[in-house]
Amino acid sequence: MKQIHKRTKIVATLGPASSNKEVLLSMIKAGVDVCRLNFSHGNQADHQATIDTIREINKQYKTHIGILADLQGPKIRIGMVQDGGIHLINGSKIEITTNELLGNDKQIYITYQSFPRDVRAGEIILLDDGKIQMRVISTNNKDTVTCEIVHGGILTSRKGVNLPNTKISIPSLTEEDLSNLEFALQNDVEWIGLSFVRTAEDIIELKRIITRSGKTARVIAKIEKPEAIDNIDAIISVTDGCMVARGDLGVEMPMEQVPVLQKMIARKCREASKPVIVATQMLESMITTPRPTRAEVNDVANSVLDGADAVMLSGETSVGEFPVIVIETMSKIIKNIEDFAYPYQTPKKLNPNSPTYIADAVCGSAVYLAEKTNAVGLVSMTSSGYTAFEISSHRPKAGTFIFTSNRTLLNTLSLLWGVKGFYYDKFETTDKSISDVNRILKEERMVVTGEVVINTAAMPIEKKGKTNMIKVTVVD
Repeated sequence: MKQIHKRTKIVATLGPASSNKEVLLSMIKAGVDVCRLNFSHGNQADHQATIDTIREINKQYKTHIGILADLQGPKIRIGMVQDGGIHLINGSKIEITTNELLGNDKQIYITYQSFPRDVRAGEIILLDDGKIQMRVISTNNKDTVTCEIVHGGILTSRKGVNLPNTKISIPSLTEEDLSNLEFALQNDVEWIGLSFVRTAEDIIELKRIITRSGKTARVIAKIEKPEAIDNIDAIISVTDGCMVARGDLGVEMPMEQVPVLQKMIARKCREASKPVIVATQMLESMITTPRPTRAEVNDVANSVLDGADAVMLSGETSVGEFPVIVIETMSKIIKNIEDFAYPYQTPKKLNPNSPTYIADAVCGSAVYLAEKTNAVGLVSMTSSGYTAFEISSHRPKAGTFIFTSNRTLLNTLSLLWGVKGFYYDKFETTDKSISDVNRILKEERMVVTGEVVINTAAMPIEKKGKTNMIKVTVVD
């Protein structure tokens, strides 16, 4: 079978180390498929310049790099502390207050105003990614919570707070998030990441705002809280994709559970034809060194084997010293695993109760035919993107080539496993369009004369309905 470029996609977080056009272009050539804008850092002017650079590259080089705007969500932090850091001693008492002040070893400020009303005695509080642990002794239900330090250490300013036992009352979208969301939608980004998702309603509310804005951005639910795990089926049913955000997830839940949760979420997303991103600390050591650790290589490889649509880089590409080398390294790991340990032998089960069951079955049959005919490509035409999502979820060995007249959709599809998109707007008759797209693939050297491709389409093609046709074609 013809060698095809890596199927698992790479999401790269952009920042000071990678916002330069030449650096970003080198990263894209090395394997970046989607650029992430992290709204926990930087301002809108910075992000606007980055968006403009991505769009400029797409236009100049005819690439289809998608943009994921990642909202910060209700991230809880402490305030500033004395001397840049305070020493917290095991067994000592400390007060956490919602009254803003400069923190010391007796009292620190927290940004979460409902904190004293939401916590209960005995609950655990984790600071600085779990490095410091406290236990709630009491709360006055107004502005102050008294805690005992279980595991102390040096606490510096503005560190994050995790409350694994507490049912927090903060809305899923803060005022800052709403401002950044409006900015992202005005820029027509393809994907919106929602942090700290707890219930399906969080996703539904975000989608309402997107719809009211007249935009088509799709939503990634970031799974990083125990409540999200409890509601995972409902969340997957309403979102467009998920991210296994292992940083906060590994703090909020027992860390030994995270590998199993990663596999579970990847499996459920594939069954629902929703893309899944695995994120956090994948090649963390490469922020400062040009080579990863053996453990990091295995982590990336196992994420590919788990069936992730994409693996994500954060500090490695946003602030790291070797952003291009990081992408080259990750691409090599992905490609090697896909070439020598192809993991997707289990057929995807279809849901007979699904309203799209017939179209799902047609897509599944196309994948089966491709396997049995040793086809090099599954070639589909779509206006909504449905066919791309469905075929991708089957993880076919053949290449997945998607043709659409929707340029924004091409950028959206850059996140999907194995999908390569092409712009095509000459939909006349089914036979003519199939002949055209096969010719384009031949011109692009994706296929050669004598090879087999499986074409799918909706007939009649001008109606742009659900996929209902399969054709086995030997390339002329």
